[in-house]
Amino acid sequence: MKKWNLLLCLLAVNLFFVNAQESAIKYGHKVKTLETTIQTLYNVVSGEKGDKRDWDLFKYLFLQDAKLIPSRKNEEGYYINRYMSPSDYISATESWLVDNGFFEKEIHRTVDSFGNIAQVFSTYESYQNETDLEPFMTGIKSIQLFFDGFRWWIVNIYWTQATEENKIPIEYLPRTRY
Repeated sequence: MKKWNLLLCLLAVNLFFVNAQESAIKYGHKVKTLETTIQTLYNVVSGEKGDKRDWDLFKYLFLQDAKLIPSRKNEEGYYINRYMSPSDYISATESWLVDNGFFEKEIHRTVDSFGNIAQVFSTYESYQNETDLEPFMTGIKSIQLFFDGFRWWIVNIYWTQATEENKIPIEYLPRTRY
């Protein structure tokens, strides 16, 4: 019985490494630089109405135990956070993205880095169609990343939408806007 358990364990580990290698071959070029990692993040969630997203690629961007944390005001007017894993995010948004169409575009970025860690403030605009002229939503994402020597991993994304009371500061807007 112990031999069967050991054999099953070895097969599971082997399958995990084969899947990891296949993902690295398929997606590795999308996480080699900070730039490609951020671009991939925006591109993978974007698509026209009816377009399915590549959720395997989305998950490949994140370090194990990474969190996506939207912050917003609740009905009482207090800011709250919601903590989601990449899988939680997919479950919460997948059908809405396909049913409605969604394009998210980065319009400005500031990067602070030290060694193998980086903090990115990424200003975004959201559209329902790629041809829309005006965004239906804007905001800023705080993206923490980790470089393991081979690729960049997203550790967390913490974001909030801009509102009339919470406007995007001028230093986080493209220079063409001021």
